[in-house]
Amino acid sequence: MMDGIKVAIIVTSASSMGNGPDADPTGVWLEELTTPYYAMADEGLDIEVFTIAGGKVPVDPRSLSDEETAKSVLRYRKDEALRAIFANTPPVEAVDPKAYNVIFLPGGHGTMFDYPESRTLKAVVEHALTTETVMAAVCHGPAGLTTATDANGVSLLKGRKVSGFTNSEEDGVGLTDAMPFLLETKLKELGADYVSGPDWQPFAVRDGLLVTGQNPASAARVTELVMEALEARKE
Repeated sequence: MMDGIKVAIIVTSASSMGNGPDADPTGVWLEELTTPYYAMADEGLDIEVFTIAGGKVPVDPRSLSDEETAKSVLRYRKDEALRAIFANTPPVEAVDPKAYNVIFLPGGHGTMFDYPESRTLKAVVEHALTTETVMAAVCHGPAGLTTATDANGVSLLKGRKVSGFTNSEEDGVGLTDAMPFLLETKLKELGADYVSGPDWQPFAVRDGLLVTGQNPASAARVTELVMEALEARKE
């Protein structure tokens, strides 16, 4: 058990892919939120959930389909206390980055629209990446890492091993043209050492205290590496 470890999970507030009347609904991919949440909570970590704008966590309806239902989502459906938390979250501005040992960014296509636009999230991520904080993100969650820079404007991802949703996976779900940018391409452009495994298979990588995962199936592995990073930090 890891009592005394504080975690801030910061979730997208974007409920649609763009602002037009025909914009497809989106949000967080629920498995990428519930799997890490329960895995860390079961280990005794103290978790708080925030969203970019505050309020209700928007959930991508596609992540609720029967074939996509993970065990953690089934657990969530029966968890009235957690559903109440997700129904009314504080905004990212309420995050004091100095108060948390772990910052976790779940994915979902919504993150591609509001994570990079949040100056507050940028500041939180920059603090995490330059201190003894574990910084973790999964699937599209690394979109929240793309704006973090050092004092000279250089990406804090440059030269670091990072994973995230692949271009071929984006093409596979038919949303390449709906995205403001392609995550794999952006990470490479920033100078990150982008790594990935086969499409749709669990894949995650740890570079010191930075942990990233490729897709929804990687959420559990990302959480394992977060715990590994916490153990390494204590040594």
